[in-house]
Amino acid sequence: MLQRFAPLLFLLGILVMGFGGLMLVPLTLSWVIDDGAHSAYDEAVLITVLTGALLAQLGRRHRRELRVRDSFLLVVLVWSLLPAFAALPLYFQIKGLSWTDAYFEAVSGLTATGATVLSGLDHLPLSINFWRTFLHWIGGLGVVVLAVAILPLLGFGGRSMLKAETPGPMKDSKITPRLAETAKGLWVVYVLLTLACTLALQQVGMETWDALLHAFSIMGLGGFSTKDASLGHFNSLEIELVVVFFALLAGINFSTHFLVLSQRSLRAYRFDVEAHYFLGFLAISSVALAVYLWPEAIYDDFLSTLRYVAFHSVSLATSLGFATTDYAQWPIFAQLWLLFLGSFVACSGSAGGGIKMMRAVILYKQVSRELMRAMHPRGLQTVRFGTAVVPDHVLHAILGFLFIYVVSIVSLTFLLIATKLDVITAFSAVVACLNNTGPGLNLVGPATTYAVLSDFQTWVCSWAMLLGRLEIFTLLVVLVPAFWRR
Repeated sequence: MLQRFAPLLFLLGILVMGFGGLMLVPLTLSWVIDDGAHSAYDEAVLITVLTGALLAQLGRRHRRELRVRDSFLLVVLVWSLLPAFAALPLYFQIKGLSWTDAYFEAVSGLTATGATVLSGLDHLPLSINFWRTFLHWIGGLGVVVLAVAILPLLGFGGRSMLKAETPGPMKDSKITPRLAETAKGLWVVYVLLTLACTLALQQVGMETWDALLHAFSIMGLGGFSTKDASLGHFNSLEIELVVVFFALLAGINFSTHFLVLSQRSLRAYRFDVEAHYFLGFLAISSVALAVYLWPEAIYDDFLSTLRYVAFHSVSLATSLGFATTDYAQWPIFAQLWLLFLGSFVACSGSAGGGIKMMRAVILYKQVSRELMRAMHPRGLQTVRFGTAVVPDHVLHAILGFLFIYVVSIVSLTFLLIATKLDVITAFSAVVACLNNTGPGLNLVGPATTYAVLSDFQTWVCSWAMLLGRLEIFTLLVVLVPAFWRR
């Protein structure tokens, strides 16, 4: 048994030790500014590195190329175990924080969900808020993609591992011949956009640390803030415009940004069909929802209404999850519409959650094809995305994904309702966590936190976040009995 899983244990150990190394960043910050949290990081780094070293030692004698099964299991273990280590600084530092809530906060951070159980964020040590938002930044493009960039240095190929983790229906496409170069290229783009976002936020009035920490959240499309009132604390139109601009960039496939950078031309944006649907749907939705809300006289005029509607439409649709006002005061239709946007608007290959715009468009075209077949049974109908014909096996995979996506929402919602949670809170919490959006409605709305949930309800939401981040199939496949047969 050990020999069978030894290569997996070795790689997992290397990744855990590397993750412990990342904790040195907030640890150094804590020592430099003396915010009182360094002892929590000391313990967390020690536990994480020693555990990783033990796992690597157990598997170091049986090194071989990862098989497909190994890759799926490794991805699941990475995304479920790393939050346990990420939770250690929070658990050691924040008084009264239970392990359940600490793990939930860490899962929310690494999956770039942004749902939180914490309050009093304005008074937390800077290094703790740094760690929370840094988790968004690490998880945004993917811990596994980062690892793929260094796997060749360890003598292991990473293609099957990347395929297991990469979101989107077309996993076999690559933008450079070498997989490691692809991962490195994406991270270069990610870092450059993060620096640009930080500088832009500074220019419109944010202090340096606030700008950097919010840039981590924006580019990772998480929702952690350093303020209890989220971006509403700043009450600045200029800041909101910067956030919307970079959230839109983060919601577009990072491969497109990479091509723009490498080709030094904006042509890649013009030919990205999914980005056109993404931006177009958001524009139409923002204007329509503003027109719907305007007669309610919630805000003084139409432009104010459009300001808040457009910001929250982009924030929730991209799964960023920042808030500038309590949209729980809007009519229930508007609240549910925002929740609905987070289910499909973000592009594949971005850090956003949900089923992704590509799948939504292909599903819509498949329905149209079936309607045409009903009227013209002998006609030859194809589904196209842009100029490309979508193969039947991709259509079948998308239909299967949609089915399990709906089943997951329904089953987890019923599970929460069975714990006597009200329907709106249960449904919105599941949808928000599965789509990695963050805030839900009612008891878990934008003006509250998930701290109101019981331990069991919190674990259900943690499971939903992991399901969403791994796009459901990756996590569920390891639960199939056939997976464990030789």
